[in-house]
Amino acid sequence: MGDTNKEDGSGSSQKMVRKEKRAYIFRKWTRVDLARASAVGAVHFLCILAPFTYKWEALLFGVILAFVTNLSITFSYHRNLTHRSFKLPKWLEYPFAYSALFALQGHPIDWVSTHRFHHQFTDSDRDPHSPMEGFWFSHVLWIFDTSYLREKCGGRNNVMDLKQQWFYRFLRNTTGLHILTFWSLVYFWGGLPYLTCGVGVGGAIGYHGTWLINSACHIWGSQAWNTKDTSRNVWWLGLFTMGESWHNNHHAFEASARHGLEWYQVDITWYLIRFFQALGLATDVKLPTEAQKRKMAFPR
Repeated sequence: MGDTNKEDGSGSSQKMVRKEKRAYIFRKWTRVDLARASAVGAVHFLCILAPFTYKWEALLFGVILAFVTNLSITFSYHRNLTHRSFKLPKWLEYPFAYSALFALQGHPIDWVSTHRFHHQFTDSDRDPHSPMEGFWFSHVLWIFDTSYLREKCGGRNNVMDLKQQWFYRFLRNTTGLHILTFWSLVYFWGGLPYLTCGVGVGGAIGYHGTWLINSACHIWGSQAWNTKDTSRNVWWLGLFTMGESWHNNHHAFEASARHGLEWYQVDITWYLIRFFQALGLATDVKLPTEAQKRKMAFPR
């Protein structure tokens, strides 16, 4: 089936994405596609080398690096910037966004735009990492096909709030420089063990923690709320993903700063938000109301 057009509610024409199976490997690769594939490949290659250059302190560094950078992803990129679940003073917002850069998941404008599109088009042909296109597509393959993403979603016109800020434009234009500088400093500081166990093991942990939200949390697990999509709560990923795996909760209440809505649902990101709220630094913290919960509950 080729591209077709349909009228949306406003009377304008909306382009529908073609249905043929996408050629994920044998296709034209853009420079961005190649850069992303190179970064992901380098991280996994370094991870494979880690057992041969192992030092326990280097491995500890990698685990700490994974924890810090991926907590910054969930705290900053996701709940603060994408969903505006809470507000921070700029002197605190910007350092968290900067540290998230070293999780190797792209700059804030790119990450936030993609995730907003995911919520706008969940499970549809226009979902950037739709689980309907298979586990491996939603897990990782979608990252390397920016042309397909542009075909699905159009331009990144859903992040004007970030594009208007000099800091996020600066990160967009200098991402590679920061990453290469960081990798060089790690190597000069600790040598190859810190590069393999730190960047390699730490980076791989962070990658797959985030990717499992896009894949596993739309395939396995339970649904507590009637979201009418494939989002799932996956309890065994709760600690590993900083609380992001309470994904059905998140799709039910996208703006909520808290994803682990029950006391037993571990949500490290929420604990950090609550800490800054107690200090008076995190303000306008959003949580679902009882009325919203009733609306999203399954019929009895």
